[in-house]
Amino acid sequence: MKPTITAQDIQAMVSHWLSTPPNGYLGSDYGADPQSLLQNPMAAGIGDTFIGKMREDVPALEAMPAGAVNVFYVDALPDRRELIVDVAGWQERVS
Repeated sequence: MKPTITAQDIQAMVSHWLSTPPNGYLGSDYGADPQSLLQNPMAAGIGDTFIGKMREDVPALEAMPAGAVNVFYVDALPDRRELIVDVAGWQERVS
């Protein structure tokens, strides 16, 4: 019987990817720099680049439909901005 990838597995993969700095593994560009998104307008298109990199580094996301992976931010008082990565309804906050 083939093992199946569960939603919890994908959540763990995305959490690991978000917590790993870019080039965190020798010889690999695996990892994310979510802080770099916070000081740029989302209209600049860097959110799509971020999602593309996430899909490359976490191959399980390739099986998900195009609208299942999203990146957005919310402003928090008094002067904070929180990045939220949404994968099929599960959300990971990055501050």
